[in-house]
Amino acid sequence: MDAHSSTEGSLFEGFRLDQRAGVLFRRNERGVFAPMAIGSRALDILGVLVERPGNLVSRAEIMEAVWPGTAVEDSNLNVQVAALRRILDDGRAGGSCIQTVPGRGYRFVAPVTRVERAASPAPVLSTGNGSDGLMAENEQAQGVSLRRQIGGIAPVSRPKRRHPLWGGVMAAVIGALVLVAAVAAGNWRSLWPGDARQAPRLSIVVLPFANLGSDPGQQYFADGVTADLTIDLSRIAHMFVISHSYVLEGGVQRSGNYLRVTAELIDAETDAHLWADRFDRDTGDLFALQNEITSRIAVALNLEMVAAEAARPTRQPDALDYILRGRAAMWKPPSRNNSAEAISLFERALALDPGSAEAQSLLANVLVNRALDFPTSSTSGDIKRAGELATRAVTASPHSALAHFARGLALRAQRRCDKAIPEYETAITLNRNYAGAFADIGRCKIFVGPIAEAIPLQEQAIRISPRDPFIGIWYFRIGQAHLLQSRIDEAILWFDKARSANPGLWYVQAYLASSYALKGETEPATAELVEARKLSGDDRFSSITRLKAIGFFGMSENFGDPKIGALFETTYFAGLRKAGMPEE
Repeated sequence: MDAHSSTEGSLFEGFRLDQRAGVLFRRNERGVFAPMAIGSRALDILGVLVERPGNLVSRAEIMEAVWPGTAVEDSNLNVQVAALRRILDDGRAGGSCIQTVPGRGYRFVAPVTRVERAASPAPVLSTGNGSDGLMAENEQAQGVSLRRQIGGIAPVSRPKRRHPLWGGVMAAVIGALVLVAAVAAGNWRSLWPGDARQAPRLSIVVLPFANLGSDPGQQYFADGVTADLTIDLSRIAHMFVISHSYVLEGGVQRSGNYLRVTAELIDAETDAHLWADRFDRDTGDLFALQNEITSRIAVALNLEMVAAEAARPTRQPDALDYILRGRAAMWKPPSRNNSAEAISLFERALALDPGSAEAQSLLANVLVNRALDFPTSSTSGDIKRAGELATRAVTASPHSALAHFARGLALRAQRRCDKAIPEYETAITLNRNYAGAFADIGRCKIFVGPIAEAIPLQEQAIRISPRDPFIGIWYFRIGQAHLLQSRIDEAILWFDKARSANPGLWYVQAYLASSYALKGETEPATAELVEARKLSGDDRFSSITRLKAIGFFGMSENFGDPKIGALFETTYFAGLRKAGMPEE
């Protein structure tokens, strides 16, 4: 690289690349440049491209600059460019800013402006998800660039017992993360000096996944898993993918067309093993496989880390404490008591921080879930308030996937699925791992059509989060789609799975009653209807007329296609009549 890299930064399309520090920043909605989580190889490639904007840079030139004197497969470059595009092209119209010239190389097509480093603002540590924190000193005050810190400053002592992974190997394995530089040598305290500023509550170090096979040419896949996980984890609210609270490690092993990925989450302060999983797959499409595995790990870690952090004792809870506890309560199996607990905790968070878009979104979420799954006398008021909270959250934080999801949920509860779907789609654009958004689009498809699209969307949610606390609801929706298409046996299979996952969902029993009755199995149909009446807590199952009056059913405005309303009549309601439910 030329002299620019040591004295200047580069500005392009809302990004700022500081090549000397080895950090890529993105301007957030407040106009502040916040660092992005990105692998070091991808950052090096970006540095090569922005040095020659508009010009073709050959693959050979890039390989020599990024992997000097090393024999690596071309696929390594493909993986890293793909990772770059996921970051740089997020929300960009008009194609990628990295243009591929087939058979030759790449061209960086975005306009680039050089800026003097002295004019740049002090960086702000942020994951881009609302958990900003100031960096203690800028690079000059530290006296060494972040990139050079990776080389191995002697570790400093930690106030708590050192996790065995941190000794010796730290400087070598953390090189795949740009912003982990101070941690790479055990020097995480340089980012939060003194007692005044603590590391963020949900903070993690992603150790580069090891290539456990005998072929070093397969390292690119392990690197890709590490890079994708770093990006996905950085999208989780309050997650800081740098610090010392948790450690994620794993490995990749490939044999022919067979691939095994292992991952383990460790509490770095107690050495407790919080979570572990193994993924065995045929290779097939490696990029699709990499996306599936990293998405599943990121979603699982979100659940596990929030639950672990919420369980830590706190003498004087603040808004974030209540948010974490509320999220942990919300992710328990759906029930009236769990909904009430989560609502109470989010109310406390809002009392301490009335402007918190996250607390507004989460409270709206739980209010709608309670209204739909466990209706009370306050149901209509809950739905109205949820809509107001979600609108305020989106206005305050337009780039929050959670806020858009909450607004979609509120619109769906208001029977406006056509308006809810774009909100869910926005949430997925902002967070590709938003399993609930995929599932809720599928839910809307059941009411506005086409029903055939509902099942694949639920299946996508299940693939992303196979241990999700709401998975029983997703199983139910697959069964519902099968029932409406008169596939009774398949419907019963999925309703049974839903009941096993969460026995407290009253509507599952109602659909089982209808399905058994349609098959002529009167005894189980009657038993399921009795159980549905017991669990519902109201009189909705006293008659067909009453059920239609308080539900989505039988109202033409609830269906995008009148044929869907007819399907409910010929399947669900016909079965309930056969199970013994009176008309009036």
